[in-house]
Amino acid sequence: MKTPVDVANLETINVIMAGHIDHGKTTLLYKLTGKWTDTHSEELKRGITIKLGYADLILYKDKDTYTRENKGTPIRYVSFVDAPGHEMLMATMLSGAAIVDAAILVVAANEGIKPQTREHLIALQAKKIKHVIIVQNKIDLATKEQAQKNFHEIKSLVKGTFAENASVIPVSAQQDINLDKIYEALANIPLPARNSKENPLFIVARSFDINKPGTPPQKLHGAVLGGTLRQGALKVGDEIEIKPGMMVKEANQIIYKTLKTKIRDLFKGTSQVKEITPGGSVSIETELDMALGKTDALSGCVVSKSGMLPEISFTIKMHYSLFKDILGMQQQAKVDPLKTNETLMLSINTAVTVGLVKTIRGNEVEFSLRIPIVPFKGENVALARNVNNHWRLIGYGEVI
Repeated sequence: MKTPVDVANLETINVIMAGHIDHGKTTLLYKLTGKWTDTHSEELKRGITIKLGYADLILYKDKDTYTRENKGTPIRYVSFVDAPGHEMLMATMLSGAAIVDAAILVVAANEGIKPQTREHLIALQAKKIKHVIIVQNKIDLATKEQAQKNFHEIKSLVKGTFAENASVIPVSAQQDINLDKIYEALANIPLPARNSKENPLFIVARSFDINKPGTPPQKLHGAVLGGTLRQGALKVGDEIEIKPGMMVKEANQIIYKTLKTKIRDLFKGTSQVKEITPGGSVSIETELDMALGKTDALSGCVVSKSGMLPEISFTIKMHYSLFKDILGMQQQAKVDPLKTNETLMLSINTAVTVGLVKTIRGNEVEFSLRIPIVPFKGENVALARNVNNHWRLIGYGEVI
């Protein structure tokens, strides 16, 4: 029997599964990792991804092949975020894209390019994802001619974009065809530069109460935060702060209170660790009341050691660029210029807020925000406009 692998010592990357609804992202991820990510009751009932899902694998190299089958040498720990493909859940997809290093864009060979294929591709660009693997899934359901036509459509779609040179791998997730080629592509994604010396910055994508009904008081766990460490290091016992924190109503006013707590436990996937450094999806068990973490109540927050985070802000200034067209719709439409006093949705890290355009000067815009954010200079922002009751991506910006 092999000694268990210490994932803390492996190279780590975060990868998002993106693409149109029903193109097979979640099934492909199950085949790659052995784990289903649709566990929410409504997801199981409707057969679609609604919340961000998580799975992971340890990648092994066995001579000239790559596998997850515990054969050969462990070379890389890969954590996956499964994003919803439905057009109504774009904000959730953007939150997932904020915590990853690379993407797998799934396109069904029997259906071809769909509206959310285009929208997810441009969302990855807006979130500055540099490395993409394109999976041409369901080739078992397409004729040779269909598959070839679909391949050329994919190459045409990505021409002139950041994904122009991305690998296109023909796959059947259901028939286990070419999964090894995806493993090989995952093994060859360049690792991003990691900085473990800066002040820690943990991005919260999910928050949970992991206690089961009937758990005795002495065995209760505190609220759990799921996400990724962008920079720095955190260890068990560290005192941390969470901002914007908890929304409370006082004297008929909504205010946000910073939460302060201590790290009780750390997990990388299912592996318990004493310290986390940048890379991979991780979870932090805190000493906070479990109720504070329920139903993603703290999603969108950021975490650092006490006293290290900037103050929250209800305004934000950025340099921005608009896309030429609105994607994700059946009919193509041009992106109109920003207008003073219009309302946009802003996605910053995993936080989603609504901003009112206050001033526009050239490519610089200032927003007043309904939900505050923790501003960091140079942070990437995705911009969406409400078009026919759907939030549609129209551009991106950088905090100044």
